[in-house]
Amino acid sequence: MPGRSSSNSGSTGFISFSGVESALSSLKNFQNCINTGMDTASSVALDLVETQTEVSSEYSMDKAMVEFAMMDRELNHYVKAVQSTINHVKEERPENIPDLKLLVEKKFLALQNKNSDADFQNNEKFVQFKQQLRELKKQCKSACFALLCFALAF
Repeated sequence: MPGRSSSNSGSTGFISFSGVESALSSLKNFQNCINTGMDTASSVALDLVETQTEVSSEYSMDKAMVEFAMMDRELNHYVKAVQSTINHVKEERPENIPDLKLLVEKKFLALQNKNSDADFQNNEKFVQFKQQLRELKKQCKSACFALLCFALAF
């Protein structure tokens, strides 16, 4: 098998990480999909506020943004766990090849256990979304008030 020694046990020898690194690259590309989803949800929510659509629709977009932020956090944790494991094995060069899947799972769970429900609110796109939503609501209220005053003047 390329990248491994010819040992029958399969537990010693050189490890090639090119397949893992390629898969990791694909996962990182998936983050672009998450970002696109967040941009779309944000745009829809802002449109709903502008058109003064019912609040439950805006709430649904808020929930969608939370879901995207949580997916982004989970994907980042998984990528970090894989990268950390690869770097550790490359540096240590153990005589016996460890169970990489198990090591990644342990690191991933350790990162996930540090999560709090408020973590996703530190997501840059989520924070930007909430800020834009607040500003747009203020503008809409001001515009509605001005329109009401104009209508009452006649």
